Amino acid sequence: MQNHKSIALAAIAGAMMVPHAAMARTHEQAPSVEQQLKTAQQQIAELQAQLDALKARMDQTAAAQSQVAADTKVASQKADQALAQASTAQTTAVAAQSKAEVASDKASKPVLADAVKWAADTKVSGRMYFNVSSVSADDENGNNVEKDGGFQIKRFYVGIDHKFNNTLSGNITTDVRQIGGVGQTLFIKKAFLQARFSKAAIVRLGSADMPWIPYVEGVYGYRHIENTITDLDHEGNSADWGVHVMGSLANGIVNYQVSAVNGAGYRNPQFTKTIDLEGRVSVAYKGIQAAVGGYTGKLGKDVQGGYAPHTASRFDALLGYKGKAGNVGYSIGGEYFFAKNWTHVNTVESDAAEGYSIFASVQPAPKWSVFGRYDWVQPNKHLNPIQKDRYFNAGIQFSPAKIVDLALVYKRDNADGMLQIGNLGAGQATRDEIGLYGQFRW
Repeated sequence: MQNHKSIALAAIAGAMMVPHAAMARTHEQAPSVEQQLKTAQQQIAELQAQLDALKARMDQTAAAQSQVAADTKVASQKADQALAQASTAQTTAVAAQSKAEVASDKASKPVLADAVKWAADTKVSGRMYFNVSSVSADDENGNNVEKDGGFQIKRFYVGIDHKFNNTLSGNITTDVRQIGGVGQTLFIKKAFLQARFSKAAIVRLGSADMPWIPYVEGVYGYRHIENTITDLDHEGNSADWGVHVMGSLANGIVNYQVSAVNGAGYRNPQFTKTIDLEGRVSVAYKGIQAAVGGYTGKLGKDVQGGYAPHTASRFDALLGYKGKAGNVGYSIGGEYFFAKNWTHVNTVESDAAEGYSIFASVQPAPKWSVFGRYDWVQPNKHLNPIQKDRYFNAGIQFSPAKIVDLALVYKRDNADGMLQIGNLGAGQATRDEIGLYGQFRW
């Protein structure tokens, strides 16, 4: 500031000397020295006031700039603190999220592992029997009493098996009957808990396969064409509610099963006064199948307030063989039964039934087979011995895949004495059916 002031005073002095020299040359026209000095002093005072005002403004500007710089520094410090706090909060949040993800992974992995194991230990299976056929039936006088046909699903099973551990497992199987025909019905055919202690000791609690009919179906091999004789003619049950003990001995050569059941079949579970028993012992050796079995009980009719004077019984026998002649596979077998009071548990009179079934098949080429079967049954040997039924079927089957069988089949029933049994309806003495039968399963 002092430098600026000195420069200004020198400029003023110089300016005053110029007019003074001029006045020396023209003395008569210039003002007096006192007047010029006074004028110069006034001008200096004015310049001094301007300089003081400028200095004051410059001091104010410097103070303001200093305050702004201080405020900016404080604001910058606060911003740095806020940024540091935000960064710390973000780091904490990321760490918390990471911990949460790790905890979630640890929690979800056991659940996922359990779900995968449960699925691996669960199997879903199914089987369907169907046919497209034409039917013609006559009475004893040769009059046609039925002529029709169409598509039917006679059976549709869906089963779920689950293994809880190496000992315990369970099964539930539904049974849908006569889809597309009269009597569309859904049943629970099998629902049991199984304990497998060894190959020789397996126990099932609930509704499960009975010892005889499912065994014969496995030997026969054409259940999708027709029920076995005791099942077809209602001389036995394929499944029932109770306790079932089974197993195999001698490296699988000998098999057995004993069932203590209600007696009315899987479609009619109920309390009874007594327990029915069915058993079977079978041998499988080098293609030979041989078995004997038996049944005794009240067939579920021994209920509170009921009348069941007779005990039903049945003796069963089977002999079969499966082998090859050259490159041609074949099988042959026969089943026999003798039953007492099977339909007369709750009647005054007593009666007996007897029947046999012979079946055979030949496999002349891969995926192809020719088969046939003949049944003879006398259901009322004492009360109505004239009543007899003769049934046979024959056909050719193509199996395009392991899970699919398709067969062109002819069936015939021929009964005496107005007998209604098997496939025969009321008033039918003969019944002929031809059509395409099949099954698929998974």
